[in-house]
Amino acid sequence: MSKRCEFSGVGPSTGNNVSHSNRHTRRRWLPNLKRKRMYIPEEDKWVTMRVTAASIKTITKRSAAK
Repeated sequence: MSKRCEFSGVGPSTGNNVSHSNRHTRRRWLPNLKRKRMYIPEEDKWVTMRVTAASIKTITKRSAAK
């Protein structure tokens, strides 16, 4: 299963670990994915999605504004 947000499309980013002696080794930062059930009123059903914590906060904020 890919480590990608189904809502925003955010995936892993890459870079370097840098030691005290300044040696560089490759590493990955993985997104903070959570399994979340969401209700879709247009289809009148619940769906389970893997979304990032930031996306959950955005969805909650936008739905509360309505």
